[in-house]
Amino acid sequence: MDRVRAIADAALYEGYLLWPYRRSATKNQRRWTFGGVFPRGHSELHPDDAWTMRTECLLESGDPARVQVSVRFLHVVARQLYAGTEPVDELEAGGERHLSWDEATEREVTIEGPGRAPIAIAAGSAREPLEGGSVVRSWEALQGSVEVSAEPLGGGIVRIVVAIANTTPWERDDREAALRRTFCSTHTVLRAPSGGFVSQTDPPEPLRAAAAACRNEGTWPVLVEGREVVLSSPIILEDHPRIAPESPGDLFDGGEIDQLLVLNILSLTDAEKAEMRDSDPRAREILERTEALTPDQLMRLHGAVREFGMVRR
Repeated sequence: MDRVRAIADAALYEGYLLWPYRRSATKNQRRWTFGGVFPRGHSELHPDDAWTMRTECLLESGDPARVQVSVRFLHVVARQLYAGTEPVDELEAGGERHLSWDEATEREVTIEGPGRAPIAIAAGSAREPLEGGSVVRSWEALQGSVEVSAEPLGGGIVRIVVAIANTTPWERDDREAALRRTFCSTHTVLRAPSGGFVSQTDPPEPLRAAAAACRNEGTWPVLVEGREVVLSSPIILEDHPRIAPESPGDLFDGGEIDQLLVLNILSLTDAEKAEMRDSDPRAREILERTEALTPDQLMRLHGAVREFGMVRR
């Protein structure tokens, strides 16, 4: 997988599910807590839930018309089980238990250079037949926009602005329901085929004032691939973040230690593992992957020293 994509995916799925990865776990009762861009009508009632997200960063000696911007987010999908035509909370089918709950699907909007791209996703559903019933996955319509602009600052420096807005109609006062019309876990990837982006975390001295004047709302941009790529996400990262090479795969908690999560998963009871397996297809994948780890793979999770950097004076 592309290294930038792997890091962006880690931000996209941060907190999607948390250990013990079960539907009944208290910490999984309130999901989609990072990077939500809510319907404007909901935000007007609850200002802490913003309906916009804004990224500003500096491009040096590059052509803003060639900057590629990708906005990615999760769209909540309701998973409802049916026994015949009757909606049910759970269903035994083919020797496996299935639970009704929420999932999410990835959405992406891409734009090159200054301009505006609409977000227009129609409501829909898909039925998957099961023995004795079916599972229906449904999603609600989303509306909004991604607008990219460029402001020359002189000296070959351009401020790139990415503004995301959710204009999906909404008139109720129900946060859980509003999440179904929210851009969840929203983040932005900017690529510069020419020139290079300036670090917002540690800009060079001549550009500190210009960097400080950049306005980032609900997100923070960091350099990912040299100076060619910026990831702007609601998860605050350092410049040039990396995925640990010994990591066996996503655990939806990038700030945690893989070894601790793996050992915690292996220590679950059979009943807890069964619920984890049945709660979500991605939770099932985590469990199956973890239980398949070899002793050598488990030992590699014990710890590693990467490198020691020079302390800046």
